[in-house]
Amino acid sequence: MIKKTVRAFAAAALALLPLTTATPAHAAETLTLHDGIEALPQAAESRDGYERTKFKHWIDEDKDGCNTRNEVLLAEAVTQPTIGTGCKITSGTWHSYYDDTTVQGPSGLDIDHMVPLAEAWDSGASQWTAARRQAYANDLGAERSLVAVTAKSNRSKADQDPAQWMPPAINAQCTYLSDWVSTKLRWSLTIDRAERDTLRQLAADCESTDVEFERV
Repeated sequence: MIKKTVRAFAAAALALLPLTTATPAHAAETLTLHDGIEALPQAAESRDGYERTKFKHWIDEDKDGCNTRNEVLLAEAVTQPTIGTGCKITSGTWHSYYDDTTVQGPSGLDIDHMVPLAEAWDSGASQWTAARRQAYANDLGAERSLVAVTAKSNRSKADQDPAQWMPPAINAQCTYLSDWVSTKLRWSLTIDRAERDTLRQLAADCESTDVEFERV
């Protein structure tokens, strides 16, 4: 499974910048990808009432001057960026695992919600409080809830689930399935029938892939 590259500088930075959003309330769990898919409850989706503004995101929860977007950039940088006043990030190098692309500088990157905000709404977040939706949209408590990827790949994905979109990089697909399922399990989100059928089909090629998550 593809892992994030987190250099020593990033680990040191994160030690000083506590990632406290949506701290897990339960012990970590590990399932096979197959069992993780089967553990997700199935339900019809509804986008009634969805507005992106109902998920307040890119906040600075720990008041250290770096918002959620910048926290992810710092955590995922492959080579050290320059951090200026107001946590302005320049230079640095990142790896976009969706399309197996190296990105120089942060301007070409989006921070993707692994399960898009609209999909989360469809899958149960419509019933959440505003505070829980904010916690979801800024979830720094799980390594794969938010991921830095090329703007092109993120915008190609948009709000689609795996029945509609998968990463173009073949070596990313098992990792992506694991990240998707772990995020839905973490937040107790549902899947619809087409999504479950597709996940089952794609998981057949990922027999050694596990799902790790902590419920919130």
